[in-house]
Amino acid sequence: MTAAMHDATDVWRSPEDELLEAFLALDTPQGFKAELIEGEIVVTPPPDGDHETAIGRIVKQVFQQCAEDFDFGPGKGLVVPSGRFIPDGTFALPDAMAGKGSWSAPDGVVMTLEVTSTNPAKDRGAKRRGYAAAGIPLYLLVDRKAGQVVLHSHPEGGEYTATTSVPFGDPLPLPKPFGFDLATDRLS
Repeated sequence: MTAAMHDATDVWRSPEDELLEAFLALDTPQGFKAELIEGEIVVTPPPDGDHETAIGRIVKQVFQQCAEDFDFGPGKGLVVPSGRFIPDGTFALPDAMAGKGSWSAPDGVVMTLEVTSTNPAKDRGAKRRGYAAAGIPLYLLVDRKAGQVVLHSHPEGGEYTATTSVPFGDPLPLPKPFGFDLATDRLS
């Protein structure tokens, strides 16, 4: 009787491993972003001007009105329990993103920012759950289709336990460490 010989590369791989490998091998066209969200590869085309203007207006307010110092990343890849997300914006403690690769754990991330575009359901559901499960303290969603700005806070057990929403035009109080009212009148 002879024992079967196995090549070291002949190892069982789960479908999740194969999906992650395929995702990481993607060659996404310039301007597009690819994310792995709850087992699905999602490729998003370049955003429109209103989308980018809303992000810029939020970033400007944070840097002008917040007493704390933050770093901002407009396309930092975050590894969360349910996938690999690229928020429209990431506010982090100083140097928390320094030296990190394209994809990293959200250590030091204080708030993620999403502005809805082609698939608002992902921003409202899967991304909210992913950011909460990763323990990111704040998730700010500019929901252009619903005409409102939503702040999710206090992550616990894979969900945010507090939500505050205001229609465009009403100020949205951002808690510490931000500690100011976000003007929403020019975010639509």
